[in-house]
Amino acid sequence: MVPSRAETTRGTLVTIINPLRNPPLGDQLLVQLRSLIVRGELSVGTHLVEGKIAERFGVSRGPVRDALRQLEIEGLVETRKRGVSVRGLSDKDLVELYSLRGALESLAIKEAVARLDAADWTPIDEALGRMRSAAAASDPASFAAADLDFHSGFYTLGGNRWLTATWALHRPLFATVLEITNTDRDLVPVADDHAELSGIIRSGDVAAALTALAAHLDGSCDRIRATLSERPSPPPAF
Repeated sequence: MVPSRAETTRGTLVTIINPLRNPPLGDQLLVQLRSLIVRGELSVGTHLVEGKIAERFGVSRGPVRDALRQLEIEGLVETRKRGVSVRGLSDKDLVELYSLRGALESLAIKEAVARLDAADWTPIDEALGRMRSAAAASDPASFAAADLDFHSGFYTLGGNRWLTATWALHRPLFATVLEITNTDRDLVPVADDHAELSGIIRSGDVAAALTALAAHLDGSCDRIRATLSERPSPPPAF
């Protein structure tokens, strides 16, 4: 009989690990809960009970606990005396998030321009191509992913791993926000705007690049604030 989890090779135990074909349950649950909170479908103050969430989504309590822990790190939920409650994403939160993003990305672009001669623009160009494809297909989720891959490319070009790691902490929340905002919207002009920003940064003019980035992020923030301000008051979810 051949073991299903491990086998012996010349006296050495070799663990057989099957590749994961789908995201772990905790990751899937995290994405769904994050979206529900950002959309306002889980209202501020909602008490999140592990058992009820596990039953609702058909998972064990472990993935629920992991998801809630990550959402607390992102500032979307908070632990109170009664347990975990929804903190939500307010207009003030959005302004502060974009202020932080502007500071991070401005530094990333400065560092990218400083290394312009050795820069590999392939990932950024590929992200632009995927943005155009997603825009043509009216696919807001794919567009949001490509959009953030585009911006992440400048962190990679800059080569500052600490700055890149800081951006990575906030990227999932921006992905959710962008996907919601891009729904039912013509994304072709947005892709064009990114192509224009790429050209300005590639020119090596730091001042022009930072001015273009500020305008780009301000426009994105304004659209998101307008979209999320229209969120309806939801009925109790859990």
